[in-house]
Amino acid sequence: MANSMLQQLFTEIKDTVISKIHGNKKEVALVLSCGGARGLVHIGAIEALEDRGYHIHSIAGTSMGALVAGMYAAGKLEDYREWMKTIDKKKIRELTDFSPNFDHLVKGKRIIEVMKKIVPDTDIEQLRIPYAAVATDWESGHEVVFEHGSLYRAIRASISLPGFFSPVKAGGRVLIDGGTTNPLPVNRVKRKKGDLLVAVNVAGHDYKQEAMLKKMAERRRVNSSLPLQIIDKILPNSLHPEFNYYTLLNRTASIMIHQNTELSIRLTPPDILLNMPLKRYGGFDYDKSERLVRLGYMGMSRLLDDYES
Repeated sequence: MANSMLQQLFTEIKDTVISKIHGNKKEVALVLSCGGARGLVHIGAIEALEDRGYHIHSIAGTSMGALVAGMYAAGKLEDYREWMKTIDKKKIRELTDFSPNFDHLVKGKRIIEVMKKIVPDTDIEQLRIPYAAVATDWESGHEVVFEHGSLYRAIRASISLPGFFSPVKAGGRVLIDGGTTNPLPVNRVKRKKGDLLVAVNVAGHDYKQEAMLKKMAERRRVNSSLPLQIIDKILPNSLHPEFNYYTLLNRTASIMIHQNTELSIRLTPPDILLNMPLKRYGGFDYDKSERLVRLGYMGMSRLLDDYES
C-alpha cells in the first residue's frame, strides 16, 4: 500500500514538473501518415499519448492516416480497433470487391459500407475535434484538403491508392491517394498557440510485397503452369532479379513518398516525430492489427520518455 501511494505521489510530482517546464505542451496537434496496414501503428501511438495525459485537440492524416484520424475524431477509435481484431485473411478477401479495370483492381465500396455500420457517416464539421484528410487531384496534381462534408467521402478519396482502388469523383475532379502529394500533412493540421506538433510516419517501402514477388519468381523457374507464364510476362526478371513491373512502380512510389515526407518535415518540423519503417510488415497486413498497435504504443512511449526527460 505504501509503495503504491509513493508511486502515485511520484507520478503527480513528475506531471507537475513537466507541466511547469513545458507550459501547455500537453495540448497536441497530431498528424498521421499514409502507409496501408502499417498505419494501424497510429492507434497505438494515440493510446500512448492519451495514457501519458496528452490531449489531442486536432488531427490530420493522409490515406490510412486519414482513416485512423477520422475514427479518432469521431470518438470511435476503440470500436474500430475492436473490429480490426476480427479481420483475418478470409475476411480481407470478403471485403475486397475486385473489379479489374484500366484504372483500378478494387472498387473500394464494400469496405466503406461495412465500416459505416460500425462508425456511421457524419459531417466533418460535426466531429468532436478539427479534422483534415488529404487527397490528390489526379489532373492538376494539387493536393485536396477535406475539412468539411462527409467523413467517409474524405477517407475514401484519401485512400484511393493508384492502380488499386478506383479513383473518387468529387466536385468535377478525379481524386487519388493523398500520399502522392502530401504523405505526412504536418502543414494541414489545425494549430493553437503553445501546442505540441506530433507526427507519426509509417510511410516506408513495402519490402514484404517485394519478398513475395521474389518467391513467385523462384516458383516460375520450376513451374510452367499457364498462370505463372502470364505472371512471367508481367513480372519479367531477365533484366535484374529485383527489377520487374511491380518493383519498378513500387520503388518509384516509395522514393516519391519518402522525398515528399522529408520535405514536409523540413518545412514544418514536428516537436515529436515517430518514424517507424516497419520492414517486417506489408501494406496489406491488416490481419496483424494488434501487433502493429502494440508497436505504435511502445514506439510513442519511448519517444515520450525522451521528450519528458
